[in-house]
Amino acid sequence: MKLQAKSSVTEFKMKTNNRIAAIDIGTNSFHLVIVDVQPDGSFKLLDKQREVIRLGSHKGEDLSLISEGEIEKAIDILKNYKMLAEHYGASIRAVATSAVREADNKDKFVKAVKEKTNIDIEVVDGRTEAKLIFYGIMNAIDVSNKNVLCLDIGGGSSEFIYAEKGNPIITESVKIGAVRLSKKFFPDFILKKEAVEACHSFVEAQVSYMKYLVEGKKIQQVIGASGTIVAAAILVQELFNKPKRKSINKLSFTAEELNFVYKEVVGRKTPAERVSLPGMELKRADIIPAGLIILKTVFDVFEIKHITLSEYALREGIIYDTILKLTSANN
Repeated sequence: MKLQAKSSVTEFKMKTNNRIAAIDIGTNSFHLVIVDVQPDGSFKLLDKQREVIRLGSHKGEDLSLISEGEIEKAIDILKNYKMLAEHYGASIRAVATSAVREADNKDKFVKAVKEKTNIDIEVVDGRTEAKLIFYGIMNAIDVSNKNVLCLDIGGGSSEFIYAEKGNPIITESVKIGAVRLSKKFFPDFILKKEAVEACHSFVEAQVSYMKYLVEGKKIQQVIGASGTIVAAAILVQELFNKPKRKSINKLSFTAEELNFVYKEVVGRKTPAERVSLPGMELKRADIIPAGLIILKTVFDVFEIKHITLSEYALREGIIYDTILKLTSANN
């Protein structure tokens, strides 16, 4: 694997046993991966955890305020993550994305976490988030000899990366995410025709700029990662009775399959109705329409026919970026 440019994030000190715990503090969920770094710079997975928690979804406009209840729940999750990291003797690196970077009480959140858990949180900007996501993807799928468009639809934002032969040329973050748009257009999680149409129009306006940025560039493969796209792939697997696979890595679906899933989901007005769909995750049934509106709009605007999934995303990108920093520091 070719090493990329040195990261600009804060210094990270590794324990002597070469184990890293990466924490992804997202808008819709927190993720933890713990790995053992191998002598050649690759890494072996030791453990992983995911907890659904929505930051900025209860108070304020947009994602402007993390509530006291959300802060308390976040601290409880991070305490558990820290205990698991300590069990493995792993050094912790925690990165926060959209909801935290936009919150008016961001500093309060970061300070509270530090006081209660002693975990230092890096709040990264959108382009850094996109770059870290690409680092994860390039460790799951070989992109060294092709031009790729990578997409990650999160709770608060969506990241777009255009890369040529393993080098990220365009890294952008757009403020469209499944939690954010649910709060804006479907606050009670019940779908109304007018709100669905308004959400589509809003997303199309945001995505059109991304289309402009890559205009004229030859995209040989489209790769997707994380929440909404993984959820869509699982729904495709179930609704089309495809064989089960142990790993989602390199799983794929077509525009036609996505359109079928979209109609099935958006045709059910309430979360209770959507839960009955085979493959629907209970804790995602409320926000999945907004996520699929984003994904379908991206497919339509970019005229995507086929997407391939990456099992790795931001958390594995944090691992890889940390290894890069340590390698640079030791050379």
